[in-house]
Order: sequence, then C-alpha cells, then structure tokens
Amino acid sequence: MNDVLSKKRVAFLLLYLAFAILPVYWMINMSFKTNEEIVSVFSLWPRALTFDNYKVIFTDVSWYSGYINSIIYVAINTVISLLVALPAAYAFSRYTFLGDKHVFFWLLTNRMTPPAVFLLPFFQLYTTLGLMDTHIAVALAHLVFNVPLAVWILEGFMSGIPREIDETAYIDGYSFPRFFLTIFIPLIKAGVGVAAFFCFMFSWVELLMARTLTSVNAKPIVAVMTRTVSAAGMDWGVLAAAGVLTIVPGAIVIWFVRHYIAKGFAMGRV
Repeated sequence: MNDVLSKKRVAFLLLYLAFAILPVYWMINMSFKTNEEIVSVFSLWPRALTFDNYKVIFTDVSWYSGYINSIIYVAINTVISLLVALPAAYAFSRYTFLGDKHVFFWLLTNRMTPPAVFLLPFFQLYTTLGLMDTHIAVALAHLVFNVPLAVWILEGFMSGIPREIDETAYIDGYSFPRFFLTIFIPLIKAGVGVAAFFCFMFSWVELLMARTLTSVNAKPIVAVMTRTVSAAGMDWGVLAAAGVLTIVPGAIVIWFVRHYIAKGFAMGRV
C-alpha cells in the first residue's frame, strides 16, 4: 500500500514538474529558432539552430540598455524598501501605539491596490518635479507596493525573536543602532533575504508604472519587449530570447535566497 502511494506521489510530482517547466522550455526552444520556423513548423527542438535572436539583444543598444535600466531601478527600490521597512517592522513588532493595527492594515491595502490607481498622481507629480524618465522615479513609485510587503514579511520574523534579547543588549550597554545592526538584523537575516527577493521580483516584473513613467533614458526591458509588435507581425524569436534573458536575474536571486524562502514558508509569512 505504501509503495503504491509512493509511486503515485512520484508520478504526480513528475507530472507537475513537466507542466511547470514546459512553458520555460518552449520559450528557450523558440529563442533558437527563426520566425519562419516558429510560425510554420511545430517542433520540439530547433531544426535550424540560430543565435541571431540573442545577437540582436546583445548588439542593439535599445535592447541591452533595457536590462541595465531595469537592474538599476530594481536595485534602488530593493535597497530603499529594506531601509524603510526594517525600522517600521521593528516598531510594529515591539511597540503598541495608538492606531498601530489600523496603520498596519492601511499599509497592506496599498499592496492590494492596483498600480493603475497610483499612476495618475505619480505622473503629475513627476512631471512637475522633472523626474519623468529617470530610474529614481520608477524606484520610488514601486515603494508603494514593495514597502508594505516588506514590512509584513519582516514583522513576522521579528515577532519570532524574544524581547529578552533586546533587553539583555540594552543592559549590556548597547545603543539601539549598534544592537539593531550587529545583533538583531543577523537574527532575522532569513527574513531580510525573503523580503529582498519579493521586492526584487515584484519590481522586476511590474510593467504599467515602469512603462508610463519612462520613455527613453530609463526604459525597462519589460517595456522594450513590447517593441517586437510591428506592422510586419510579431518578432517571436527575439521576444523569446528576451524572455529567457529576463528570467536569468530572477533565477540568480532565487539561488542565493532559496534557503531563506523555505524558512519563510515554514513561518507562514510567504
């Protein structure tokens, strides 16, 4: 009986993995094909292997600059989100103040709100301040939904740290900045890794704000990918190659925080 259940679980897991990996494999497969082969022949692998699609991305400044722009504003957003969320999450986990639950709920509602709701205020504000088409403009706009998420994740990790650690550090003569940086943050490094991962991913894939608030100098790759639509049709091969390269940064981040994400699932905050 146990052997039968074990075989069923293995079969289900293999089926699920195949279902999850198939779209990624198909995109990789398309990235090594010509447009003519993509639209005319159904094949599980390229019949005429070509690297021209990747050559276009690495040689066309409008393509590879999109990746550079995305990495810049996503990195800025992730750093600022953590710098703001760490003290805020500590306050929510350690202190009780008037309206604390209401403020915490309000933060989460910002994460639930569609980005389109904030688009017009940001557009008008940035136009007035001259911040349109800059990396900092997109990074600050993404704080609206990344900071609440980071606060929520970090608060759960911080609440799991006994308050006695704080009190012991103060008795030993630690100032708050020294205690927070040298003792407390290392204890919640898993939470910091999880929060950084989700801030990175949500900022990396967001399209509406990134596309509207930029035009040339800070145009991200998610907006550049829409250029493949033209009067001649869809440039499927280049679009697939761009999609494959778009997955790479996220895969690298997942590799570095994979153990922290597992711990986040265990704590019920992910």
